Amino acid sequence: MVRVSGALMPRPTVPKGKRKIVSALRALHAEHEETIRRRLGEFASVPPSEYFYELLYCLLTPQSSAVNADAVVQELRSGEFLRTGFDPEPLLRNPRHYIRFHRVKARRLLEAMGIHAQIQQLVESSSDPHARRDLLVARVNGFGLKEASHFLRNIGRNDGLAILDRHILRNLKRYGAIRAIPSSLTRKRYLAVEKRFTDFSSEIGIPIDELDLLFWSMETGEVRK
Repeated sequence: MVRVSGALMPRPTVPKGKRKIVSALRALHAEHEETIRRRLGEFASVPPSEYFYELLYCLLTPQSSAVNADAVVQELRSGEFLRTGFDPEPLLRNPRHYIRFHRVKARRLLEAMGIHAQIQQLVESSSDPHARRDLLVARVNGFGLKEASHFLRNIGRNDGLAILDRHILRNLKRYGAIRAIPSSLTRKRYLAVEKRFTDFSSEIGIPIDELDLLFWSMETGEVRK
């Protein structure tokens, strides 16, 4: 049972051998559509005052548990990290919610304090989501295309950008949107796979933001931010 909580290539068509499982995917989406849309609404209602901590969360999650990253952010918020600027490294290396590469990520959290007043401006810098993402990648140390897309999604501002993590890539391959999971994601390759994801979403009639959450629920049994 699924629980939902909290060169470019030509446009793909669903391969004949995949049509049955794609039909099942559509049925699963229909079953959870209301809950998924409610979750997306929650993202869109995040106030600008919380953007800083959402950004920190997205700096912490790469190669670390989303549960642990969320726990660390709660500790940072409780300790008024934005006001005090205390050393976050002990929190990150705590075995209760260990974050990999804690030294590097602790430095990035501290660096993020230097742009916290600009975050809302960066988010609202352009009506083009790709331009917003590129600006975040340029300004936030530790953000690549995936992390910037993740952040924008978590504040309801990604407007169809793809978060190409392993869960998404695995399902894109499973449903025939891509032939193989890339060994690495250069910018060019990321954009090419993102285009495949967008086209696949259009092909099967499920909005990409909703499909992203559906894939997450299928992989993990729940949807975390």
